[in-house]
Amino acid sequence: MGKLKLLISILILALTTVVAGVPATIGGVPAMPASKGVHRNAYATMMYMGTPRDYEFYVATRVMLRSLSRLGVDADLVVIASLDVPLHWVRTLEQEDGAKVVRVENLNNPYKGQSNFNLRFKLTMNKLYAWSLTDYERVVMLDADNLFLQKTDELFQCGQFCAVFINPCIFHTGLFVLQPSTIVFKDMLHQLKVGMDNADGADQGFIGAYFPDLLDQPMFHPSLNGTKLQGNYRLPLGYQMDASYYYLRLHWSVPCGPNSVITFPGAPWLKPWYWWSWPVLPLGIQWHEQRRQTLGYDAERPLVLIQTVLYLGIIVMTRVARPNLSKLCYRRENTKSIFLIRTGLKLIAIWSILAAYIIPFFLIPHTVHPLIGWGLYLLGSFALSCIAMTTYLLPMLPVLVPWLGIFGVLLVMAYPWYSDGIVRALAVFAYAFCASPVAWTALVKIMSCLNVSLEREGFLPRLSESAAPAGFNKLY
Repeated sequence: MGKLKLLISILILALTTVVAGVPATIGGVPAMPASKGVHRNAYATMMYMGTPRDYEFYVATRVMLRSLSRLGVDADLVVIASLDVPLHWVRTLEQEDGAKVVRVENLNNPYKGQSNFNLRFKLTMNKLYAWSLTDYERVVMLDADNLFLQKTDELFQCGQFCAVFINPCIFHTGLFVLQPSTIVFKDMLHQLKVGMDNADGADQGFIGAYFPDLLDQPMFHPSLNGTKLQGNYRLPLGYQMDASYYYLRLHWSVPCGPNSVITFPGAPWLKPWYWWSWPVLPLGIQWHEQRRQTLGYDAERPLVLIQTVLYLGIIVMTRVARPNLSKLCYRRENTKSIFLIRTGLKLIAIWSILAAYIIPFFLIPHTVHPLIGWGLYLLGSFALSCIAMTTYLLPMLPVLVPWLGIFGVLLVMAYPWYSDGIVRALAVFAYAFCASPVAWTALVKIMSCLNVSLEREGFLPRLSESAAPAGFNKLY
């Protein structure tokens, strides 16, 4: 009877924990959920909320997890998620992506007051929870911007801590191997509390200061019999190939270690999952190809279809509504009030043309495929340009010169047979140099046409009350 009551109590406690979405803790350390498999090792990543790019990183995390599953890795997939991550995201990660989600409280970052602190790294200290995953012998901790080219299970043979130096003196925390340890985890929390020196106020600087002698450690080489090593090691550069190297050479030539993982440590708005990342950055299409093969684009499809129909409708309506210019009249009066109105309308016309090329960029779902994204952008900018052309009676070709220029530079950047990145950059510069006189000529033509359009009676009706207008010439 006593055992039955104990069993009921355990079931009630477990059910309460699941419903509340709060992890059980042991001494303040979140406990791992019950293992779903028999894997001794894990690939782990983290997820937290509070940035303008939360959804984009959620998509990137899912693509990375699915790419690891597709490679057939012999390890669990773990997501260290803060408590404010939406529950439907958590369920998707668990049920559709096969991940184990560990819910944790955000660790306080004591370095927020540093002069060089970047707010986007405020919650990256959650990465320290990787040392609390003590159900595993080894954990490969990952950032979401890793692109796996092949399986890397040999990393689980590495020692207590292993990382890659993509900078000559500073190792990168976008991928590192660790041996989970409650002792190490608690000591890290203590160092965090007392404010150990941190160069950048983020996980990179903290972990770098915690393992200051990694540069002096030997290079990791996996053993043939799969024996796990002891101690700390440097990982070959092939496990964290900086995309910047590729943009210089336009091919990989990393001699040390297998060319297994690409990382994108640059500006956040140039991460590979954004549709504008390609062809600006050649590797963006490779990430999206991996997404196409794993996650797909069903989430963005409805919004893409809605925008497409909207833009096509605008094009049709503006073509139908465009007036017959041969039936308009010139206004020859040139009073001060008319001059001010015309000047204001010219400014509005120029801004409306600029808006036609800016607004569609921000309306497109950020994580669609680049070919869809650029296609939708060109369609949207053409549609909104048609509004400006119809409203201000402008000829089509000068207004569409920027459209043609954008399309041309995309073709120049997407050309796949450049010998290296320098030649590619020079080609883009040469194109811009040749296109600039054409753009200037188009601007002059637009201003000239605006002067004519704003003098037409059909565009700017007479302000006086005269019933019999004088001073007009009919155009036939």
